[in-house]
Amino acid sequence: MAQPGPQTEVPIAGGVVPPLCTPLTPERELDVPSLEKLTGHLLGAGVHGLFVTGSTGEVGYLPDSTRHRVLEVVAGVSAGQVPVLAGVIDTATPRVVEQARAARRHGADALVATAPFYVPTHPAEIAVHFRRIRAAVDLPLLAYDIPVSVGTKLAAETVAELAADGTLAGLKDSSDDLDGIRTVLETVDTDRFLVFSGSETMADTGLRLGAHGLVPGLGNVDPDGYLRLHRAATAGDWALAESEQVRLRGLFHLIKVGMRRPMSRYSSAIGAFKEALVARGVIEHGTTSVPMIPLDEAERAEVRRFLVEAALLPE
Repeated sequence: MAQPGPQTEVPIAGGVVPPLCTPLTPERELDVPSLEKLTGHLLGAGVHGLFVTGSTGEVGYLPDSTRHRVLEVVAGVSAGQVPVLAGVIDTATPRVVEQARAARRHGADALVATAPFYVPTHPAEIAVHFRRIRAAVDLPLLAYDIPVSVGTKLAAETVAELAADGTLAGLKDSSDDLDGIRTVLETVDTDRFLVFSGSETMADTGLRLGAHGLVPGLGNVDPDGYLRLHRAATAGDWALAESEQVRLRGLFHLIKVGMRRPMSRYSSAIGAFKEALVARGVIEHGTTSVPMIPLDEAERAEVRRFLVEAALLPE
């Protein structure tokens, strides 16, 4: 197998890169006007990049045609204002390579891929997986460490190896493993390799450890809060960063509104993010993908109460 060449220059230096929700109509078609408005909402706040078709974007539920259209819409609205990162998440290497090639055609500036899932995979095979993707598509490639969904924790040694040989340009860490993210930061060249924290609730800690940026799902709802936190951290004002993090931690409890009923945490969280965006006038509908269970009227009202408490809606 051909070895990857030097990593293509990453079009982003860090900062706040929200993973966009995917607005759907009541018929579960892509709601293009709402997606355009959500993209404008985030760009207007001043985010540093946009990440589409990730976990927050319901990537595992979307037909390929919808994935591609989401990327086209967001890249079109952004029009080069900020880089657009595309999740090319699929079960195994040949399918991910197909997703990566399609993402390049539809406007991606960089790619984000997980380890293979469903298929049992050894760390040596994970390295082959990322090298194959990188060799197939000449765009910056970031690894996405999300063991709760994939079932595999990316070893820091594997990440460091792939960073050193130019396969990976960065890491989005959604593992909730602060020791792991610290180990990566200690073993890679942080002048050349970007590390993003995917934690909504420990974002300040990730930045203090040396992460370059944040990819928080809650950033759809409150991009300004994460931008304030990031600016404070960049300025070394850790007291201000912590104060903003405390407010955001309180807001993040909205993801639990549906969990008194039989539904997954994921259904509750995505439903809450979307309902919050509806309440804020950003998207038209809170529709989620099948088989996710929708929030009921009482749960939607509770989401609004969290927004009031976080000063995002008037009382």
